Amino acid sequence: MEGPELPVQAEMVELVPNGKHAAALGTTTIPSLPGDRFDENQCGAEMEEFLPHGTEKKQTHFTDFEGKTSFGMSVFNLSNAIMGSGILGLAYAMANTGIILFLFLLTAVALLSSYSIHLLLKSSGIVGIRAYEQLGFRAFGTPGKLAAAIAITLQNIGAMSSYLYIVKSEVPLVIQTFLNLEEKTTDWYLNGNYLVILVSVTIILPLALMKQLGYLGYASGFSLSCMVFFLISVIYKKFQIPCPLPEQGGNITIGTNVTLGSEHWDGPAAPLPTEVGACTPSFFTLNSQTAYTIPIMAFAFVCHPEVLPIYTELKDPSKKKMQCISNISITVMYLMYFLAALFGYLTFYGRVESELLHTYSRVDPFDVLILCVRVAVLTAVTLTVPIVLFPVRRAIQQMLFQGKNFSWIRHVAIAVILLTFINLLVIFAPSILGIFGLIGATSAPCLIFIFPAIFYIRIMPKDKEPLRSTPKILAACFALLGVLFMIMSLSFIITDWATGGGRSGGSH
Repeated sequence: MEGPELPVQAEMVELVPNGKHAAALGTTTIPSLPGDRFDENQCGAEMEEFLPHGTEKKQTHFTDFEGKTSFGMSVFNLSNAIMGSGILGLAYAMANTGIILFLFLLTAVALLSSYSIHLLLKSSGIVGIRAYEQLGFRAFGTPGKLAAAIAITLQNIGAMSSYLYIVKSEVPLVIQTFLNLEEKTTDWYLNGNYLVILVSVTIILPLALMKQLGYLGYASGFSLSCMVFFLISVIYKKFQIPCPLPEQGGNITIGTNVTLGSEHWDGPAAPLPTEVGACTPSFFTLNSQTAYTIPIMAFAFVCHPEVLPIYTELKDPSKKKMQCISNISITVMYLMYFLAALFGYLTFYGRVESELLHTYSRVDPFDVLILCVRVAVLTAVTLTVPIVLFPVRRAIQQMLFQGKNFSWIRHVAIAVILLTFINLLVIFAPSILGIFGLIGATSAPCLIFIFPAIFYIRIMPKDKEPLRSTPKILAACFALLGVLFMIMSLSFIITDWATGGGRSGGSH
């Protein structure tokens, strides 16, 4: 293998968040994982330990860090990392692709994401490193390490900014509707700037200060339960809302920004004018918006910055066990994505908006169930922020504090500085979120497609897999696919900016 040599001790120290250095670090042997004891566990046996058990006999693996996170908590954390606010826009994506094409694209993206995680785990096993940045260093030296760290930092800061922007804009509307206020007042509890700071300080910061990512498993489980409630509500509403939609007594706005009517809808009225076939599902659709949905769906399973940190903290880790966790998480989110998109689309058909919950407001803006769903979605989005923050803090430590022992002061300071910076962006410069959309269109393909593929090609020894072997050719094609997605996303975003539109966006 070509590439710079990295002292094994330095690599291993980076994986120890608690600063405990065992004597085992003195060895310079990096075990070869394929076929060894780390792959002996099977997925079925692992499922028996889905939730945490009592203390058991510990085993030392290829780092001195003793992972304590159970299989189930790891599934919750990775599923929460995958899930983003983009689930609200998938019904709109289905309306512009058709059910069959949407299912094909979603299945393809899920399989590609699983393959990408496979490449990451295989590269990690070869060199005994479970840090994305250190894989970059082993493959391309310092430039590779910085590229991975910067991509993770920008991608996740952009995601956290978008989540907090949703909190800032949606929480005041939910409170206003719960209080049955027709007009927004100047009270502090209806001021999004105050509310986003309050949520950051009271909910996000305490969770972000956890020493290990595994401790967030219960919060992630609750976040997923909120999204399950969202899914059940979408399915229920399909059989409650008539098609064509009834005309509301107040104002109806067809665009993304919904104007709440002054009167409550008490039952079906005269239907809105509808075109022929407005309540007939389309199985295959190609229109001007179809191409814009492809990048959105391509990034629907972004979780790669969190995979290796979760792997590091996994109890009794093995590549098969982590791949099984990834496959379960992707499968669960795949089903949730498809069902939410399907029933959301079958409720409104071609009139579904880019934000699904806004479409329900056209029918009844004071619907208690939809209000509860909005609260559940906001809760899920809020609880995702700490999960996304952990890889950013780790990337910053890799860039600025490599080789340092764990420090609570540094651990807390990085989290406080990050949250302060993101809050300032959301409050004072919300327009910069468009810039993060551009950055996300660059960093996401790198983290999902390009980096795992090229790291694998460089790290896998040529005596085991020649450059022209089938696995490396597939990895090279995978990297080219990432470049294609990057070009598509950037071109759509730039076109939107040039035309003053706002159609493209990421899933997170």
